[in-house]
Amino acid sequence: MITAKVGFVVYGVHKDGLKDPMGTQFIDDALIEKNKDALKKAGLELVEYPVVVSTKAEARECLGELKKRDDIDALILYSGTWVWAAHLIAAVRDYASTGNGILLWNDPGGVSWGGSVGGLVLHAAMREIDLPHRFVYAAADENGTVEQITSWCRASAVKRSLNQSTYGMLGGRGMGQTCGAADPSQWMKQFGVDLDTRDTTKLLKLANEMPESEIEKAKKHIGSYFSEPIPQNDAADRSVRLYLALKQLMQEEQWDGYTIQSFPGLGDDYVATSFPQSMMLQDRIATMTLCDMNSLLTVFLLNSLSSEPVYYGDLQYINKQTQEVRIICDGACPPSLAGNLKPASFSKHGIETEGAAGGLAVQLVCKPGEGVLARIGRRNGEFELVLCRCTFYEPPADQLEDLLHECGIPFWPHAFLKLDADFDELIEQWSNEYGCVGYGAHLYEELKAFGEQAGIKVIEL
Repeated sequence: MITAKVGFVVYGVHKDGLKDPMGTQFIDDALIEKNKDALKKAGLELVEYPVVVSTKAEARECLGELKKRDDIDALILYSGTWVWAAHLIAAVRDYASTGNGILLWNDPGGVSWGGSVGGLVLHAAMREIDLPHRFVYAAADENGTVEQITSWCRASAVKRSLNQSTYGMLGGRGMGQTCGAADPSQWMKQFGVDLDTRDTTKLLKLANEMPESEIEKAKKHIGSYFSEPIPQNDAADRSVRLYLALKQLMQEEQWDGYTIQSFPGLGDDYVATSFPQSMMLQDRIATMTLCDMNSLLTVFLLNSLSSEPVYYGDLQYINKQTQEVRIICDGACPPSLAGNLKPASFSKHGIETEGAAGGLAVQLVCKPGEGVLARIGRRNGEFELVLCRCTFYEPPADQLEDLLHECGIPFWPHAFLKLDADFDELIEQWSNEYGCVGYGAHLYEELKAFGEQAGIKVIEL
């Protein structure tokens, strides 16, 4: 879960203790401290500039200094009082070349002209030159204010972490999935991401040469997440070997995440990728099967913003009347997501026509909680993000087995969801058979903010 480091700059002309004709200090220092504390409590790490910025020289020095720092993810410009917009706008425009998100905050409770004019004039100046930003005109204790600020800053941190990253694609397009294919030039242009490609030759070599000592060490790590011992058979051994080989390959290639073909390919020739994918997700690695790059980007976002690992799978059951969805994956799920009703246990991949080599899989029912169902896809070559709020729930214990058997493959992981969405619109707008889900109600606003900053159309259901 990412922590955003944010530059915090107070601006205003009437500073340094200057008082209005009634004897009240123009800048409310106590209010500013209170508001900074609210942001810190919400998880932002503030880099506080010590000077209240007023003149062109101060603006140039302040924002020039912050621009040089490569550890700052976003910028908050806080309106202390009235300001001459012309003194700030050029320096703000220059800072915007970093690509970091910029947010103006105007607390209407500020005294002596800080309550509106300082924010409105700079907001208008930025709009005048089409400088992207978010303007928040609200007190910290108003409902949603802190979320507006933190979501923007955290989205900027995630967008920034994509820049100059490298994601690998192992193998070709899986199962003929055209709605996950990527244009490497588009990824570089829009996100600054390099897409690297490999066949699975080196991966298999690493798996076959993996030392027994490493395998035994990995089994201890794996065992801590499951309610039963890991099976002792060749398929289990190959599953663990592939998991370790993926970790080693990522390190050697310096990848930040990857997709893998899964089937056809490895699932027939060596072992199904379900279990290795489960453990990579558990280790908080952004990964996706079938070389579905659009879903990989969704997993990356959810993984960066949530305190829990991500689950993905087929939208196998959709009930418009009850507003229910079940997401079922072919054996891949982070084991720590298991609830109390069905703890994480070992299963088999189970479908020979989609992986004759077999292999371990994970069996569980996801734990209750609030979250988001999302996926980034493309329409006519342009990215779009579809998202809706969801609630994970566990069905009644006496109904569980019947519900698991309804899909025909009861030994695969299930997530039972209630969606807050227009289901007809969901079906129309959804861009794949896969759904990616993350825990945390805060994800909704943060994903929206990412879409706005990254130039992605957001479709809210």
